Amino acid sequence: MEQHLYEAEHRAFRDLCREFLAREAVPHNDEWEQAGIVDREVWRKAGAAGLLGMDVPEEYGGGGQKDFRFNAVLVEEIMAAGAFGLGFGLHNDVVAPYLTELTTHDQRKRWLPGFCSGDIVTAIAMSEPGAGSDLAGIRTTAVRDGDAWVLNGQKTFITNGEMAGLVVVVAKTDQAKGAHGISLFAVETGTPGFSRGRRLEKVGLKANDTAELFFDDCRIPADHLIGQENAGFYHLMANLPRERLGIAVAAVAAAEHILKITLEYATTREAFGRPIGTFQHNRFLLAELDTEVTIARTFLNHCILEHNAGRLSVADAAKAKWWTTELQNRVADRCVQLHGGYGFMLEYPVAKAWLNSRVQTIYGGTTEIMKEIIGRSLGL
Repeated sequence: MEQHLYEAEHRAFRDLCREFLAREAVPHNDEWEQAGIVDREVWRKAGAAGLLGMDVPEEYGGGGQKDFRFNAVLVEEIMAAGAFGLGFGLHNDVVAPYLTELTTHDQRKRWLPGFCSGDIVTAIAMSEPGAGSDLAGIRTTAVRDGDAWVLNGQKTFITNGEMAGLVVVVAKTDQAKGAHGISLFAVETGTPGFSRGRRLEKVGLKANDTAELFFDDCRIPADHLIGQENAGFYHLMANLPRERLGIAVAAVAAAEHILKITLEYATTREAFGRPIGTFQHNRFLLAELDTEVTIARTFLNHCILEHNAGRLSVADAAKAKWWTTELQNRVADRCVQLHGGYGFMLEYPVAKAWLNSRVQTIYGGTTEIMKEIIGRSLGL
């Protein structure tokens, strides 16, 4: 189906992304996966190429483009290139709005130029060993002490956590208020009391650094509070639809790429004297997957335009997130099966795609949480 989401400027940006990834990422993917982390310098190169902070105001070094389609193009090209270790999506799609919409002018001057240049890598720290999707259950605390806040607690599963120079930390500032006593803080690398634990070993996304973070009487300046005190829950709820939209973009792009390479395989791999794609079962399966991916793409495009117009609802973002990520897993699983034994070999892209797909239904809110959100929106 012909897509009408992107215009000439987005197509030009796609060419830029594709060229950058072919030059700076694809040749290093295997090395990064072995190391468990990407080269720090690739972030600065991405900043110089204009791939970071596309929607950050120009006065802070950003692109000044309040158009999520540019973010989507970059994520799509990362998926197509197999450069899964690049945490640009989390940086651009998840952290950016906290730093552009909730900060003071002085805070923006302090952090956004480095955010856009790649000199500062960012992360957001919500999940804890005992609290994932349940924000009310977090135990990390922040207590005001004169001109500082003192943080104590532990975070886990933090994407970009090892490399991050700035982490947006979710902490309890009023224990009696539960989820409504949460605040957000910016913690910089080098702050006394802030440390990182081991690099976490994951099933997939091997090159994407994921870390544990520890805060032991970590003192941060009072002006590192992001947004309003005790309003962190509302700040998170306002920005989570954008995060989930970004995950849906990655899911659909990955599904499209997996299906593409499987169609190519099905036309060249032969069994019983003919291409495997010509067997009716396989032909029908590929037809079904192609239909579902096209439908997912159509709804995703609608959601992107709704987000640009400021109308993307929490429920629709949840629908996009759970449906597309479950579809990504289903496509990956079926395509591994179509590859036969080769689908289980890591030298084949479909095997890595299968491994990398699994976490998509978990982070950013599990499928079960997404269905709960949708169910409540129905008055149930």
